[in-house]
Amino acid sequence: MARPNLVLFMADQLRADAVGCFGNGVARTPHMDALAARGVRFADAWSQHSVCGPSRVSMMTGWYPHVHGHRTLDNLLEPWEPNLLALLRAAGYYVAIAGDRGDVFAPGVTEASTDFCGYIEKPEPDALIHHFTSPYPEDHRLHRAMYFGSGGAEIVVDMDESATRTAEAWLAEGAPTDRPWALWIPLIYPHPPFKVEEPWFSMHDRAAMAPPISPDAAVGKAGFIDAYREIYGWGDLSAADFAEITATYYGMVSRVDDQLGRVLAAIDGIGAADDTVVAVCTDHGEYLGDYGLVEKWPSGLDPSLVRNPFVLAGAGLPEGLTIDQPVEMIDLLPTFLELAETEAAHTHFGRSLLPVIDDPTRTHRDFACAEGGFRRGDVDLLELGSWIYEPKSRLQHEQPDLVGLATVLRTPTHAYVHRRYEGDELYDRVADPDETTNIIDRADAAPVLADLRARLLDWSAETSDVIPWEANPRFPSITHGWRDGRGE
Repeated sequence: MARPNLVLFMADQLRADAVGCFGNGVARTPHMDALAARGVRFADAWSQHSVCGPSRVSMMTGWYPHVHGHRTLDNLLEPWEPNLLALLRAAGYYVAIAGDRGDVFAPGVTEASTDFCGYIEKPEPDALIHHFTSPYPEDHRLHRAMYFGSGGAEIVVDMDESATRTAEAWLAEGAPTDRPWALWIPLIYPHPPFKVEEPWFSMHDRAAMAPPISPDAAVGKAGFIDAYREIYGWGDLSAADFAEITATYYGMVSRVDDQLGRVLAAIDGIGAADDTVVAVCTDHGEYLGDYGLVEKWPSGLDPSLVRNPFVLAGAGLPEGLTIDQPVEMIDLLPTFLELAETEAAHTHFGRSLLPVIDDPTRTHRDFACAEGGFRRGDVDLLELGSWIYEPKSRLQHEQPDLVGLATVLRTPTHAYVHRRYEGDELYDRVADPDETTNIIDRADAAPVLADLRARLLDWSAETSDVIPWEANPRFPSITHGWRDGRGE
């Protein structure tokens, strides 16, 4: 069989449980549900970070964020670092990015790694102003909750819509027929602010929204939860407010799903559906009212933030298969490379998913890890947020321990969180799948805790760094003499 085309359709801040095929009976995601029905759904897939850039960098490299310090929004992939797109291009793929997602690659790397990038149809000049304009004063509780409401009755040609139209046009006009191609479609939705146009804004019944996890349900969890809620004053939000936010967010998800459907139709329209593997995923999730919070937190490692709605389908992959084993999103890199019949030229920690897809009874991973946060000494390197993110940024700078280094190791039955500057956490994922109650002090949990701590220590040592494959000469020749011009 010829090497398949590869499509990576990536939403931003999409909770797994906001998708129908991942257990949501209210959300309207027919295209993703249908894709899962004709492909492979990963029910226990995990992002490696709860923030956009670090998570996406991990997927592109197969590295955990700590390996090369990719733990901030502005430490992007440099020209000398590996990335999936460059590897596919070196293997003979025509590589395209539909859109302008600038928070993955350092300057010049996007262009060096692709044959096409950007827009065929550009966003409307006022699209960003439209999306980021709030109908509420800054001190209004809904503005503070990043809820901006209806986007109006007309479709806004914003970055996502332009990326979708670009993908459609590129598939129809630019996709090569003489070699395989890879297309990455990185979107912004359903990232806050919570705002979407009709028909999606009114698509979900506010009365049908399940209530979020109550702040009172949090037992023994990290200190940022209360501090984050308090600095924004989110305690003022009512149950009706959270229902409104959730329904609008679901509308944003449905807009993304509609755009996925259009991309799939465009692939089918050029007769490439049987020769194309489509991956749908996100970078991370969203609190969406859980514990009285919205948005995300850099050291937040809850399932709402790092569980990933990951689906693979097409080009001979099994239909209707669910993989319940732990999967990490760094597994995307070796999976795509194996499909492309090539290999990485660097040490990475991903594992191809094709063997477990071929035989779901074989063990893929015993556990999945994610991480986030910073050292105390990193405080001057943290982003300085503005606008609706200013309180969040201020809190991180004023109380850096609340955003301290944190790592979670999840098995199918338990989750262990190590926090550098706060108490550790242990959760029973079977009895408490939302991981609300920290049981680390329970005597009967001691054996599990000891086992998971030992596994995390081994994992930390195994993944601490990578050795470059291109060696330097041990004794390089040097130019002898003065460097200030003396002796000339």
